[in-house]
Amino acid sequence: MRKKSARPFFENIAVIDAGAKGKAIGKAPDGRVIFLTNAVPGDVVDVQTLKKRKSFFEGVATNFHSLSDKRTEPVCQHFGVCGGCKWQHMDYDHQLYYKQREVENNLRRIGHLELPEISPIIGSDRTYFYRNKMEFSFSDSRWLTLEEIQSDKKISDKNALGFHIPGMWDKILDIEKCHLQPDPSNAIRLAVKEFAIENGFSFFNPREQHGLLRTLIIRTSSTGEVMVLIQFFKDDSIKRNSLLNHLSESFPEITALLYVINQKQNDTIYDQEVICYSGRDYILEEMEGLSFKIDAKSFFQTNSEQAYELYKVVRDFAALTGTELVYDLYTGTGTIAQFIAKKAKRVIGIEAVPESIANAQENAKRNSIENVDFFVGDMKTIFDEKFSVENGNPDVLITDPPRDGMHKDVVRQILEIAPKKVVYVSCNSATQARDLELMKEKYEITRIQPVDMFPQTHHVENVVLLEKLGL
Repeated sequence: MRKKSARPFFENIAVIDAGAKGKAIGKAPDGRVIFLTNAVPGDVVDVQTLKKRKSFFEGVATNFHSLSDKRTEPVCQHFGVCGGCKWQHMDYDHQLYYKQREVENNLRRIGHLELPEISPIIGSDRTYFYRNKMEFSFSDSRWLTLEEIQSDKKISDKNALGFHIPGMWDKILDIEKCHLQPDPSNAIRLAVKEFAIENGFSFFNPREQHGLLRTLIIRTSSTGEVMVLIQFFKDDSIKRNSLLNHLSESFPEITALLYVINQKQNDTIYDQEVICYSGRDYILEEMEGLSFKIDAKSFFQTNSEQAYELYKVVRDFAALTGTELVYDLYTGTGTIAQFIAKKAKRVIGIEAVPESIANAQENAKRNSIENVDFFVGDMKTIFDEKFSVENGNPDVLITDPPRDGMHKDVVRQILEIAPKKVVYVSCNSATQARDLELMKEKYEITRIQPVDMFPQTHHVENVVLLEKLGL
């Protein structure tokens, strides 16, 4: 070991594993773990540490003595700078291996749970161009490459339309081609940027809070429909209309062309008025003959093809016979509720976002589903003893909470009403494990099915079936 810039520098470190948040793992000579951002298990590297903690280091590989056989060549020119696809340099089969192992490790180590055999992870047939929603940010001071910084050349093209640099809320990497969303996503983004620059439109500066263009959201659906939403900081009708007219004429396939005027400090649109400039104010998604309306504020799984695989797992785990009352917690726009409705006697969906419930009700009507009811309210307050008394105790409960998992009061109420089966869908197996540990006094885990929704990333969805003890 030698010192470099007052931070430890380690040579010939074997990368032995992949850990949380997609980081690779090595071991320092003193036994402490080293978390690496740019290595793959099987690499042998020199490491410059960046942070030192009591039990671990964080660092970056600066020299590669040998490369892992798990490696593959990244397809994206922005890999390593853009933080969106951190595992592009790892072969997809190995990505699936480490995702499945993370699920098992979290359930065992965090939840201290007894597990049945975990079913092999369901991989995605499409490993690129699989997302149906992307959000891009404008910036008048784009992120510069190291070569640009070190060059004597004057930088004149400072505008960017792309992604935030990881951990830097005000730094935007300009994107030439993104491999996450299918056509016409890249063409639309590039056309917006080109038109804006040619016509002197100002790009947003989040620190100074000035500029016209803030964000661009593009949504696509498996039916071929396209939504484009541009968020403006200022209400400049002449410039706004010229840009939107240009998009409408250049891309007649756009189904919903929308805009927002947002003058608050953050970019979230959920408290903003969305205005339809042309076409509809929504696009349609379809699944097994069901039609789902997706508006600008709707939540829908961002990988449509894998969402179908996920919902089939939920339906299989629920094993409904047509006689059951089912609760669907965190129902969103009611996609799972409607997907299983024809197999149930009645389904009740609960969600905190009023717009989502309005969409769920409209979708149920569109699909002629009459045995689904939706309720809106904060989950930990609406889902109480009174709710169950008024609506009946469920035979099966499905829960699909956000990354933070379920509030302890929600877990407590599930244990109180004690349905025969609980199907727990999670995008974060760590918080899922925490919740499952609280439920093991009454439930046995009988099936586990990981589903990969996000190839090239460390994220993984997991479905667990719990069955009430003593039945």
